Amino acid sequence: MAKTNDFTKIMQDMMSAFPVDSRGMQDAFRTSAALGERMTRVAVEAAEKSTEITAKWTKDTLGRIHAMAKAKDEPAEYTKAVTDFASASAEMAAENMAAFAEDVARRSNGSVQVQVFPAEQLAKAGENFPGVARGAFEAAAAVNFQWGTTIPEMNAPTIPYLFTDLPRIRKFLGGSEAAKFLEGLLERRQVRNLMWLYTTRQSIFTSNRKPIVALDDFRGLKIRGLNPLTDHALTAVGAAPSAMPGPEVPPALQSGVLDAGLTDVSAAVSRRFYEIQRYGTVAPYFAVISHVYVNPRWWNGLRAEQRQAIEAAARKAEQDQIGVTEETAAAAVGELRAKGMTIHEQTPEEAETWKARMQPPVIEAFLRLAPENGRRILDLMQAL
Repeated sequence: MAKTNDFTKIMQDMMSAFPVDSRGMQDAFRTSAALGERMTRVAVEAAEKSTEITAKWTKDTLGRIHAMAKAKDEPAEYTKAVTDFASASAEMAAENMAAFAEDVARRSNGSVQVQVFPAEQLAKAGENFPGVARGAFEAAAAVNFQWGTTIPEMNAPTIPYLFTDLPRIRKFLGGSEAAKFLEGLLERRQVRNLMWLYTTRQSIFTSNRKPIVALDDFRGLKIRGLNPLTDHALTAVGAAPSAMPGPEVPPALQSGVLDAGLTDVSAAVSRRFYEIQRYGTVAPYFAVISHVYVNPRWWNGLRAEQRQAIEAAARKAEQDQIGVTEETAAAAVGELRAKGMTIHEQTPEEAETWKARMQPPVIEAFLRLAPENGRRILDLMQAL
């Protein structure tokens, strides 16, 4: 996957909770005698749902899928992804990946086996994309914005209020032209998309002085920023965004280095924001989509029935993840309230007001970042 040096360190902190390391695909990934007993590795550093969702997963980080040929077992290694904003229950997402592994085995009559492993055992995050493209290992995973300037169009879902309606997300996952367009851009980079996993669409703006409800409430606030692209929205309303790794945010809020926080609702629970922040405004600020991609040559070498089994399991995993993400976000809001935070859930009218001020500067910056195809992907996503 692409290096994230064009994004702030926060983005690297952000993606480390959704462990989706998997290894496997013994037998099945053997396509001919040429592959022999060679084990294949499949990195699936699937963007975790917020590097903060649960202590366990936020430390494990994204995982990967190690695919190997029949007969042997060799440790798979995979990278750690970055995202504090890809939350929604890393734990439940990991369960979904485990279900995916079982489904693949069942549909392939045992010819394909997938095992799940956490942490950076196979490659560093920045090595995933080039490794898959070269064929050093067969697959990896990332969250959309990790592609940075390598495939800038992949940043589109993170534009405020562009892609946060659940019906629109469902349409995207249903073989939409928008998804196909992004998949085409991935293919230009010599990787083939296998599946999209909806990760989050619910953010929370936290504070200790007063609720952040009106746009004027942002004025003068030192707030935790996310990346150079989305931070244009915060500066547009008078805030002063500051990039900061997830673990450093609570101490910064306590000490006054930051006046306000911004994270995924599930991350707010795992980071125990309820102990240091009185108020929280939950908003469909932007979406994060994780995805798994594979080496095309390896994929084309599989038997047709193996590809069909994996694709069928992937389609099911995509749909299952929708429920996982929505249920986890709803539970997180309830838990924050139960722990004593005063939670305001943004109304549709408030969302439109925020969108009118915060979205335009981000779109402008996005089009500068993706001059060739930026307008095309925006049109396709708005048409969903």
